[in-house]
Formats: sequence, C-alpha cells, structure tokens
Amino acid sequence: MSVRRTFLLEYGSSGNISKTYTFHMIDLKTMGAVLGEFEDRGISRETMIDAIENAMATAYKREYGKRGQVVRAKLDLNSGTIAFEQVKTVVDDTTVRFPAEGEEAPEEHAHASHPHALHEEEELADGELPRFDSEKHMLLADAKLIKRGVETGEEIVFPLEPQDDFGRIAAQTAKQVVIQKVREAEKMSMMEEFGEKKGEIVSGIVQRVERGALFVDLGRTTGVIPYEEQIPGERYRMGERIQAYLYAVEEGFRGVYLRLSRAHPKFVVKLFEMEAPELASGAIEIKALAREPGSRTKIALAAVDPHVDPVGALVGQRGVRVSTVMGALGGERIDIIEWNDDAAEFVREALSPATPLSVELDEADHRATVTVAEDEQSLAIGRGGQNVRLAAKLTGWNIDIVSTGGSEVAGSNGDSVVVATDDGDEVLTAEEPAAEAGVSPTEEFGAVAEEDPESAALPAEEELSGLPASDETAADREEDRDTAVDE
Repeated sequence: MSVRRTFLLEYGSSGNISKTYTFHMIDLKTMGAVLGEFEDRGISRETMIDAIENAMATAYKREYGKRGQVVRAKLDLNSGTIAFEQVKTVVDDTTVRFPAEGEEAPEEHAHASHPHALHEEEELADGELPRFDSEKHMLLADAKLIKRGVETGEEIVFPLEPQDDFGRIAAQTAKQVVIQKVREAEKMSMMEEFGEKKGEIVSGIVQRVERGALFVDLGRTTGVIPYEEQIPGERYRMGERIQAYLYAVEEGFRGVYLRLSRAHPKFVVKLFEMEAPELASGAIEIKALAREPGSRTKIALAAVDPHVDPVGALVGQRGVRVSTVMGALGGERIDIIEWNDDAAEFVREALSPATPLSVELDEADHRATVTVAEDEQSLAIGRGGQNVRLAAKLTGWNIDIVSTGGSEVAGSNGDSVVVATDDGDEVLTAEEPAAEAGVSPTEEFGAVAEEDPESAALPAEEELSGLPASDETAADREEDRDTAVDE
C-alpha cells in the first residue's frame, strides 16, 4: 500500500469535527492547504513539516530498516519529494564499548518490522558506555576516510534508496506519529496562549454542568469552574456568556486543563481594573480586600497619585463603575473605603456603613474595641454578623462591638462572630463561601480570608474527560483502533 497514495491524517478541528487529509507527497497544493489549516490552529509550519518527516522516517524504518538504524526523512517543499538518509555518529573507544570476547552480542541487523523493535534502547547502568553498533556508530578512523577533519560526536550521513511503497502497519504507524506530534504541538500552543492569560479574566460560553462543576467553552479548549469556585446562589444557563478569573493552567495527560473562578478575590480586582483606568494604570492601589462571594465585598484603597480620589475612581460618576461590577457579580454588594495608616481610623472606616463613636486598640491582643450607639448595633454587626466579620478580615484586627452602656454585644476574629443574646452567646459563621484559592493574606492584599489549600487541587482528570480539546478525539479513536488491529 503506497503512503504516497493512502497516508491519512484525521484530527478534529476544535476537538469535535473530524477532517480527513490525504498526503499526496507530490501534491504541493494539498500540502500547502494542510499546513495552512494547522497554522490557523496555532501549530507552526515547521512543526508540521517536522512531524511529517518523523512519520515518514518511522514508516521507512519499520518497513525497510534494520535494528539500530537512525533514519531521517527530508521533505522538499519545492518538488514535493521525500529523501531518506541514514545517520551514523562518529565514535572512538572513549565514547562506546566493544563486546568483550565471549560476550553475547544482541541480535543485529534484524528487520525492524516488529512493533516494538523501533522503540528498543539499550539499558545502561550509571557511567556505562553504550555498546558499539555498526548501524548507528562509525569509528573515527573509518570516518576520516570519508570526511577529512571529522571529530568524535559528529554525524556522517548516507543516502538511502528512495521508497514509496509501504505496508499497512507502517502507514498506520506514520499516521500515529503525526497525530501524536500534532497533539503535542497543539497542547504547547494552548499552554503558551493561556499561560499569558493566567491571572486575567476570560470570557466563554456555558457548555454544561457536571457533578457540580461548570464547563465553559473558551474557543480552542474548555475551562472548568469547580463547585467551590462558583458564586453561591448563581444559576447558569446553557449558551449563556460568562466571565471568570483564570487562575490555573495545568498540562494533563489528554490536554490542557484551565481552572476558572468567580469566587476568587482577584476576580473583583480585575473587574474594577476593566472599569477604572486609574486602578489599571497604578494611580490607585487596593491595599486590602475581604470577600464573601455572592453576598458582600469590602475593599480598602490608597491613592498613589495624590491628585486622584481613590474611592471616587472606583465608584464612578453616579456610581456607574461600581454598579457595573456589582452586575457582573450577580448583585454582590461592594463597600469601598479609603485606606488609613492609623489602625483605629481604619477599623472605624471598615465598619461602614455604621459610624462608631470610639475605637480603642489593644496592641498586645491585637484587638479593637468599638463603641457604637444602641440604634447602630445591628448595623455595625450586620446581617448574620457579616459586616463586623468582613471588617475584621479587612483590617486584620479582632473587633469587639460594645454598646454605649459598656456591655459587649458582639465580637469577631474574621472567621466567626459571637453575638451576646439573652439566652447566652451565639456563634455566627459565614455561609460556606467559595474558596479564595491562590491568594496570600500577606502578599496580595494584606488581610484577605485565608485560602483553602485543598480547594486549589485540580479535579481528577477522569472527571474532566469530557473537555472537547482534552477528550478522546476522532484521531484518538482511530489510533486506538489501529493499535488493536495491529496487535
């Protein structure tokens, strides 16, 4: 069966539409169309030519080669022909070892038609030199007879008899080599593309929900929003466009896995950067951020440029900027305050919209005692203790709320709130907020809710097997079927 006539490559465009190309080695028009198609998918022309040359060299060696041979193929794009050559490395007694007298040498010059013959390599112990093989090595003395001034380690190339009639197994092997090369190249292309987008907001189409995870079509591949990275209470419809924060790009066995989040604190930051040029340019900076996704966020800002109002920059004219961000977060409430180096004043601002009467700091226990009027107690504590809890997260201080009469009504360490009632103390905690993975409380914003290390673990690959770019494509199924037939 002629490879010139029957060599096929099936590979899905976008992972779900299978296309078939026939490589007529002298049909330059078809070859150019195929290379152009893969260039559009981010795979360079040089990569595809290298894949084709490797595939043809593999097919040649399987059908006509000998064990140990190093065969190369060279594709001439001007004529459409392929030339084959054998490569030998120049060696001497310091780079290879020769079989000792009586040592059993491996079978040499065996025909390489066995499926595993092409992949067998000599196993060497540490420091052991490879065995001399006349099919891939040439002694320095012999090499000097062919090329003057040759040195150890150089290569001597010998042309091989051209062939264009290959067996079915050799043709299938060549096709599998190309498929594998294309898959690797496409994976590297996506790693490079999305690696540059890591830490940014990406937009895609909701594809499906599976086992609580949300799959988002990003074009060339699919991203996944794990359940713990979704905003509690949000509902997603198939075909709906959605924005998310790309915080992990992982290379898996079948492809590239992208982890997205709508619960990440940096998602709020990036949304504001899109709306407020002052934040994106660095004229203002976010000093601290505390968030309970889907419910409320508190942001503390500082002005780098003294001529810029940090709070006004994020709020926008008539509140248009903050309203846009709140809409993108499904109506999540956002409190924007100005950073203050005075800890007491910062705690006072953090409890907004309540207006504390006084703030006393205990440096030893890192505790702030805040006195509020009786009619503002509930406002300072917030619904479910949320306001004082987020204020404690934002400032990094344990906050106790006391009434004007001196009795303590609530206290928070940032994780929970203890409220004094007639029946005793009641502990209030946040409603299972999505994990704020990947954000360091000290490195990113100063005081941010602690990250959950377990939530940052990539879901098992078998749970992501439905990703189009990472799923078993038509090429994979064809490869598996060919392997089964060959065996």
